[in-house]
Amino acid sequence: MKTIKIAGVPEHFNLPWHLCIENGEFQDAGIDLQWTDVPEGTGKMCKMLRDGETDIAVILTEGIVKDIVAGNPSKIVQIYVQSPLIWGIHVAAKSKYKTLSDLENTKVAISRLGSGSQLMAYVNADNQGWKTGNLQFEIVNTIDGAVEALTNGTADYFMWERFMTKPLVDKGIFRRIADCPTPWPCFVIAVRNEILEKEPQIIAKILEIINQTTEDFKEIPSIDRTLSEKYHQKTEDIQEWLSLTEWSQKPLDEKMLNKIQNQLLELSIIDKKGTFTEIVKS
Repeated sequence: MKTIKIAGVPEHFNLPWHLCIENGEFQDAGIDLQWTDVPEGTGKMCKMLRDGETDIAVILTEGIVKDIVAGNPSKIVQIYVQSPLIWGIHVAAKSKYKTLSDLENTKVAISRLGSGSQLMAYVNADNQGWKTGNLQFEIVNTIDGAVEALTNGTADYFMWERFMTKPLVDKGIFRRIADCPTPWPCFVIAVRNEILEKEPQIIAKILEIINQTTEDFKEIPSIDRTLSEKYHQKTEDIQEWLSLTEWSQKPLDEKMLNKIQNQLLELSIIDKKGTFTEIVKS
């Protein structure tokens, strides 16, 4: 039995992994796949890959591209979710801010530096024609930290996946004032180079198993109810989310990587572009 450590956010996108683990599919292939939930998100997972605390991360595309360019010894092995991530832009329910334009030059809550919540704040500011150099950040670590920061006014808005944040909107804690979809496929699977070199067959088998599940994921009987119960969402919200979400079983191609890097470079999130072979396992 080969032990492989994997990390991902505790969100509905990752239910296919949990189903494969619970059904013993990795175990049947001689793989002890040990999952770690990382509510802090991309910035924390990049650090875990660097420190060898995880072998694989199911991670936001823009975050891992940025970190590999900055020296993270890992590669993207494939796209995991092809569709964009829809980031909701949230303020406290009682906030004075009513429209997106009201948020220019205010403070944004982010989970940590290098996180998707920070990178997408740059993308959103650029979309709105704001000066990205004027962005101010408050590090809040988790969604609970964001609730605290927005409620007590240490930050003004928070960007997070729209559907996972919807229960806070329904409870009257947050108000969503806009959406900002990623201009690229949202999640990829990244693996440490050391593991790619030592265990290529194991990694190929893991991808084969997860790809079989994601291919048929939407056809699983009552999957909307399962997701709704597990992630404390309304069934109609889950149904909308499922209709918008497309998993992928394909590699990241050079054209898409160029698009991502060009935008990150334009926003000064990276100061140089990496080559295709440095970033993607071909």
